[in-house]
Formats: sequence, C-alpha cells, structure tokens
Amino acid sequence: MSRAALALSDVACLRGGRILFRGVNLTLDAGASALLTGPNGVGKSSLLRLCAGLLPAFSGTMERHGAVALADERLALDSELPLARALHFWARLDGSAANAVAAALDAMALTRLSDVPVRMLSTGQRKRAMLARVIASGAPIWLLDEPGNGLDSASLDLLGSAVSAHLAGGGIVVTASHQPLPLGAPVVLSLADHLPDPAEWDA
Repeated sequence: MSRAALALSDVACLRGGRILFRGVNLTLDAGASALLTGPNGVGKSSLLRLCAGLLPAFSGTMERHGAVALADERLALDSELPLARALHFWARLDGSAANAVAAALDAMALTRLSDVPVRMLSTGQRKRAMLARVIASGAPIWLLDEPGNGLDSASLDLLGSAVSAHLAGGGIVVTASHQPLPLGAPVVLSLADHLPDPAEWDA
C-alpha cells in the first residue's frame, strides 16, 4: 500500500446554491482516522464525496495522496451476479491482488454466500458486501458513509476489525455516522461547528 494522506484546508461546500459548511480543516496521515458527526443535512455525505473528488470545494483546498474507496447508500454491485463474481468485477478494475476478494469475503463473514446472487442478500448482508467491496479495492483511503446502518452487533465487530487492520497497515479511514462505531480513537469532526452564518446560506 502506498503511503496515504488526506488534508482539508478551510474547506467550504456549496450544494444546490446553499453553503452547507465552511472552515473545515482536517489532516490525516497514514494510520489515522476521522469520524464526521452532526445532524442530518449538515453535509457529512457531501464532505465524503468532496474527499473522494466527486464534488469540488466551494472554497479552500483538498489534497489527497492515495486511491479512494467510497461506500455510501449505493451498493454498486450487479444484483444479478453471484456475490463473488460481482466483487471480482470491481477488484479487476481496481487492479487488486488475486486473493483480495476472498480475503474481503472472509473479513465480512460472507464466504458461504459467494455463490448467492446479490439480489437475494438481506439488508445486513448487502451492507457487508458493500464493505467487502471497499476492502477488496486495495485503496489506502476508505470513505464510509453510515457504515453501521443495517448491521447487527456481530457485523459491527467485523467492521471494527477490518478498520483496525486497515489502519494498522497504513490506511486512512473517514467515516460519517450518527451512531457509535468500533473505530478506536478517531479524530472527531462535528460539522455542526462549521455551519455558515445565516447570510451565507444562499450563495
């Protein structure tokens, strides 16, 4: 894994003509993690997409070293394919190691479901499949949007173990969540502390 780094400097985000947040600063080096908090609509998902390069910063700068894997509300797996084949499709695009999918399935306790079509997975299994896709990508920077939604306590433990292993290997994890997660000791960034002044709501 190449050395990862992520830095936000005085970042503001504009969506739909409205400034969601401003003045966000965050610096993460290899092995570091951050937890984004705040009420719904404050911009947690938008900040993750900004970190992924899918949204531009309205002001400020975002610098990133290392590939990104984003897990949000979209499963992004072919629903008609068996789970392992659906994961292999993305692993090939990502240039992942030959054993990456098998290791990811094992990490999320999905090996026994390798031949089950994605459309037949339960809500919790689909969430674990999404996390397996992130693990199999080999990307050093993980961006996880509400990764605990739909997971039972055993699956949350699997998530915590996967994150711990990723960080120990020099990866970076940025998570947006409204619930407690087993993420060790991340930097906590409350976007509620970065709301714009009322005069800036409509830019």
